[in-house]
Amino acid sequence: MIPISIPLLLVYLAGFSSSLTASAAQVFEQSGPIPQLIELYTSEGCSSCPPADRTLGALLNDPGLWTQKLPIAFHVDYWDYIGWKDPYAQSQFNERQYSLKKMGSIESIYTPGWVVDGKEWQGFFLGQPLPSNSARQGGQLTVSVDDNQQVSIAYQAPDTTPEKPTRSENLTAHLVILSFNQKTSVTAGENSGKELHHDFVALQELQALSQTQQWYFNLPAFDKAHRKAMVVWLTSAASSQPLQATGGWLE
Repeated sequence: MIPISIPLLLVYLAGFSSSLTASAAQVFEQSGPIPQLIELYTSEGCSSCPPADRTLGALLNDPGLWTQKLPIAFHVDYWDYIGWKDPYAQSQFNERQYSLKKMGSIESIYTPGWVVDGKEWQGFFLGQPLPSNSARQGGQLTVSVDDNQQVSIAYQAPDTTPEKPTRSENLTAHLVILSFNQKTSVTAGENSGKELHHDFVALQELQALSQTQQWYFNLPAFDKAHRKAMVVWLTSAASSQPLQATGGWLE
């Protein structure tokens, strides 16, 4: 063995540490209590949606943002035909809403439509606050984003007794990139003449199925002009209720 001097060893360790930092620029983790996933289905072509958008946007100031609450605004395009094309709307978000109806998680398709922890919530129309976080517990969810915008997701289900280990099942990982401080001057349709302000705007949802409880994604290219965040959650085939979720600002 060739002896290594202390200064050389420190240089080596510093280099090793920096390589780890480069390979995992950011890490989001969650275990135990499951944060509340808050989905809003909205449209700039819907005159009833701006108040719901403002309610969702107010969560920017919530002390539980990212640790207890994970808001997402999915803009749908099925109101575009009435005169205004929503620039944030995507047909894949329509499909997500329809899939929730097919699963029985919501009763019908409409905007503004709220889904909290995978289930329809209509308290907004009665002036009620968002429901309290459930006491559900999940396993360990770890999401790593490296400098090449590659995302690695790993999940460890809650411990079971050695006598009855839980068989691995197919789980779906959902990843959504969010944009903030988006403004639109609407010149047609039901909101004509209004300037609309949006936060938590979903830019894209990525999904992947895995039985190994590991997933890998390449983040889509997006502009750096507005701050971005990411939300990740897991579901089983039998339910739209998150098994675990995490999120936060992207650096």
